[in-house]
Amino acid sequence: MAKGKENRIVVTIECTEAKKEGKTVSRYTTTKNKKNTTERLLLKKYNPNMQRHTLHKEIK
Repeated sequence: MAKGKENRIVVTIECTEAKKEGKTVSRYTTTKNKKNTTERLLLKKYNPNMQRHTLHKEIK
């Protein structure tokens, strides 16, 4: 493994708005630097089931 890559981890983000409404949630995977970003990710991503951009929060 290359030096300096140990802090990058793969995380899953899940739609929060669809979960509240009881609809099918959308999930995305991305990477984050756990050293620089210690809190959970919050990103606006497209949810194809709701056909609009919604707030996605990191899970696990």
